Amino acid sequence: MRQPLTEDLAKKIPQPVFDIFDKFTSAGYEIYLVGGGVRDLLLGKSVHDCDFTTNAHPEVIQTLIPNTFYDNVFGTVGTMVEVNDGEPASAWPIRRATAGEKYEITTYRTEQGYTDRRHPDKVEWGNCLEEDLKRRELTINAMAVGQMQNAKCKYQNDNAKFKISLELIDLFDGQRDLENKVIRAVGDPKERFGEDALRMMRAVRFSSQLGFTIEPETFSAIQGNASLLNRISKERIKDELFKILASDFPSEGIILLLTSGLLRYIIPELIRGYGLEQAKHHIYDVWTHLIMSLKNCPSKDPLVRLATLLHDIGKPAVTKGEGENRTFYNHEVVGANLAKNISRRLKLSKKEEEKLDTLIRWHQFTVDERQTDSAIRRFIRNVGKENIGDMLDLRVGDRLGGGARETSWRLEKFKKRIKEVQIQPFSVTDLKINGNDVMQILGIPPGPRVGEVLNQLFEEVVEKKIENEREILLEKLKEFRFNSH
Repeated sequence: MRQPLTEDLAKKIPQPVFDIFDKFTSAGYEIYLVGGGVRDLLLGKSVHDCDFTTNAHPEVIQTLIPNTFYDNVFGTVGTMVEVNDGEPASAWPIRRATAGEKYEITTYRTEQGYTDRRHPDKVEWGNCLEEDLKRRELTINAMAVGQMQNAKCKYQNDNAKFKISLELIDLFDGQRDLENKVIRAVGDPKERFGEDALRMMRAVRFSSQLGFTIEPETFSAIQGNASLLNRISKERIKDELFKILASDFPSEGIILLLTSGLLRYIIPELIRGYGLEQAKHHIYDVWTHLIMSLKNCPSKDPLVRLATLLHDIGKPAVTKGEGENRTFYNHEVVGANLAKNISRRLKLSKKEEEKLDTLIRWHQFTVDERQTDSAIRRFIRNVGKENIGDMLDLRVGDRLGGGARETSWRLEKFKKRIKEVQIQPFSVTDLKINGNDVMQILGIPPGPRVGEVLNQLFEEVVEKKIENEREILLEKLKEFRFNSH
């Protein structure tokens, strides 16, 4: 189906898109905005990181668009569009920038054979837009917007320097699926998922991002082809998993991964908590508790959300007893070790792995208004100052995921205590004086005695006998000198 694009929608298209349309059509080539940009336009969202398809070959694209980059076999030429106050710049030339939005322009193509279930065996330049759209996986991503041929009505966005008529091309009822909030494969879903198995996770991801349901035939095809995910690189799986976790409905996404059969090929350890009942003060089994914890985690960071989802993953391995007497001693230690295996399997970075390990290993901290300052300092040292906020977000998810009330006066007081304690020094290096001061005032050379004096001062500051103020510490040093005589 082809239809004119309304003027209201056209005005929401960023100026650089019009500029690209003008560059190509003026040179006699077809070009269309495709994929997520069209989907978001129809959903009333901002259009960013646009993708285009054209009948121009890569070498022609590079002559039309300055400062592009092209290093693949799929006919995709990239360029960076500078942004100004959060919006794309309105003037040419589009040039490669260190910050901005990435626009990609791909030559029409057809694909044949997917022996490895990941990449096409053969890629050929296509002849028309229709061929290109047929190879896309989901109807909501298989629509295009381009210049209308022989159109009478013309309009422009507010900043356009030229007039252009646009039309929407929707060959697979993507608009209808957007209106009905449905995720549907283009054509035969078994063929689409057989071509690239990662498309199954993408279907789940779009469902969790948009709050859409996956239509039955498409969902059934995912269930029937779930094992093909084993052929996908772990890096690609990790990227899709993090996008699901970063979505507006991450818990629903994880549930879809379970019911579709995909989760067993991503994090099988998580499934072991399904149906595992906990002690009497828990209202959910381990699986449900983790899902509810994820749902209630206030952090938007996918890594923190992953830690929240996995924080009790060690419980099945350490279960002792039955019913009200069931225990899970040291589950945080076992869980941290399992998390390391998961991190390495999913190819997380070293920094991501260490943070995931820390959040899971130390999530069993005590929140008690009677805790000493030393206990609070021990918690901070274990978690790391940089992870305190994330750990507290995990605790909020953990509490609410267990059916607790939204607010906790103990937790709020604990947060206040953490702030107060952090004002105090954590080590000798936090003192307002150093070894040079000690040597100068006491008249001693470098050596163990300098460290002994600093440690003694540190202990007195920790015990609140003196304040960590430079003048006070210097006066204390003078007392040491006097007493030594």
